[in-house]
Amino acid sequence: MKPVTKNDIRSAFREVGLKKGSTVMVHTSLSAIGYVCGGAQTVIEALTETVGTDGTLMMPTQSWKNLDPETGVHWDVDEEYWDIIRENWPAYDRLITPTNTMGAVSEMFRTWPGAQRSEHPARSVAAWGKNAQYLVSGHDLSDIFGDTSPIGKLYEFDGDVLMIGVDYDKNTSIHLADVRADYPGKHNCIEHSAVKENGKRIWKEYETLFVDGEDFIQIGTAFEQVCPVRKTTLGNAVLRLMKQRELVDYAVSWIQANRNS
Repeated sequence: MKPVTKNDIRSAFREVGLKKGSTVMVHTSLSAIGYVCGGAQTVIEALTETVGTDGTLMMPTQSWKNLDPETGVHWDVDEEYWDIIRENWPAYDRLITPTNTMGAVSEMFRTWPGAQRSEHPARSVAAWGKNAQYLVSGHDLSDIFGDTSPIGKLYEFDGDVLMIGVDYDKNTSIHLADVRADYPGKHNCIEHSAVKENGKRIWKEYETLFVDGEDFIQIGTAFEQVCPVRKTTLGNAVLRLMKQRELVDYAVSWIQANRNS
């Protein structure tokens, strides 16, 4: 296919409605776009140039491998060796710890000049721009996706969500609806992650809401039938831009009406 340039990307962003001063959570599959001249760097440059220094960009930078093997994230290690992971997994460091399956754009974005990253050891978010520090600060271990999390703070700003070549199963904002909705089977779980406390690595236990996102694509399909979602194409990818508040509020209603377990 024809290579995608930065001008192509910026034009698609304008067409979908992204503009100067926007505060937006971005989910990207670089491979879904096709051949991008400059790869992840070009995508991030196009994003920063589009929203400008008065805008703010956010991306998920989760390192979910920093969870207990009991959760299934270390499926390639036999149970008899799980204690080795618990004793030796590196403590989370927001400057060093790599992302896990978040994609090339998020992996580069976490170290982008001026970017800030939250302190959650497994579910971090990075941000760049005017309100970056506020959005990522105080990311409590037990409030991964709730009102005090970066996702909840984006809701305060009435921000947007931009999906580039991904579906709603990657739309982290729907987890805020998980927190706010009432449904059968809603419960907390105990997680563990390697963190540093007082300069020492420890295997930290914390309680948080159990979520899995299995119905997020269904929620997204239903959402698009009743709420405005601006769309365009970029290479082989579909771009979707939506208001985060509209998505979260709709998802709360959908979950309460349809989630039976």
